[in-house]
Amino acid sequence: MEGPLLLFDGVCNLCEGWVRFVLARDRGARFRFAAFQSKAGAELAARFGLGGALETMALVEDGACSARSTAALRILRDLGWPWALLYAFIVVPRPLRDAVYDWVARNRYRWFGKKESCLIPTPEIRARFLE
Repeated sequence: MEGPLLLFDGVCNLCEGWVRFVLARDRGARFRFAAFQSKAGAELAARFGLGGALETMALVEDGACSARSTAALRILRDLGWPWALLYAFIVVPRPLRDAVYDWVARNRYRWFGKKESCLIPTPEIRARFLE
């Protein structure tokens, strides 16, 4: 299966909520997913120099990787109407966008909680997740 790949923190409730948001709105079932804690996620994080990437999400698309606010905005753009309208925030300088993103990322476990294990996809969506 080809298409954009979203890398995420598999034990973060906010991140899981984001994955579920994307799944529900990805009309063409284009997006694939991998938790950073999975073998595939860890390999991709290493390949793209994301290191201990649990404080970000990343989007791998066409052989390139974007992270943090840029990844989130590109995902929204690809979800189509009305979510694509939020891509207009790409004009905000990246350091400012990423500062807000990093603030949320630093506090996400405290605000949204954390699970003991990664998201287990349902049989209907399992093919879209890399192990």
